[in-house]
Amino acid sequence: MMLRPRWILALLLALAVAAAFALLGRWQLERAVASGQVVERSTETVRPLDETVDPDGPPREAATGQMVTVDGSFVPGDDQLISDRLNAGASGFWVVSRFVTTDAANIPVARGWTADRAAADKVIEALAGLPAGQPLTLTGRFVPSEAPVVPADGRDPHTQSTVSTAALINLWTGFTDQSVYAGYLVDSTSPTGLLVIDSPEPGSDASLNWLNIFYALEWAVFAGFAVFLWYRLVRDAWEREEEQAAIDAAEAR
Repeated sequence: MMLRPRWILALLLALAVAAAFALLGRWQLERAVASGQVVERSTETVRPLDETVDPDGPPREAATGQMVTVDGSFVPGDDQLISDRLNAGASGFWVVSRFVTTDAANIPVARGWTADRAAADKVIEALAGLPAGQPLTLTGRFVPSEAPVVPADGRDPHTQSTVSTAALINLWTGFTDQSVYAGYLVDSTSPTGLLVIDSPEPGSDASLNWLNIFYALEWAVFAGFAVFLWYRLVRDAWEREEEQAAIDAAEAR
């Protein structure tokens, strides 16, 4: 039965389907392994901001945690208080200021941290009194923008606990349709009255993608099932012929 031309062709078709399933399984396995490989990045090597990430667009994954430098100036009066920020395990406040680069692109900058709300307000008042347009070179770690969070527990609805570019641009003075980075910088220094924000080197937490491994096993099962289905069809055809032969023999008696 298996040597008949129709079943040989069916076997070739089953093997082709099984080979396709095997290739799909191999692809899923390669994806699982690739996701578990650690890509070494020199995040501590300071690079120009405009070479690391582009404004007005989502930042590249490689830009996350990168130390960068940029020239520009702060905009006095556009300083915001960000609550519920941890620094070395302690909860407190960040002071985040608006920084305009020499290319006229805007980016929030986390200036420093303090556990005292009054101290943070005092720093914000002092920063608002500084002259505008003072050029400086800023060095810090780039972090993608966070999602805005609506305050709970009856707190002031204007209280912010995340550094969200989308939320901050609504508070900046005179901001219209200017370029803005979809992220912020954690300053490597801090103004008087604040502590430098703890910003360690990002770790490499790569791990195998078990979902892809599960899919690879599924494709292997499908490949085996394609050959088994061919065998089952051949056996069913053989059994039908045997039954029919037995019936014909019984009727001939």
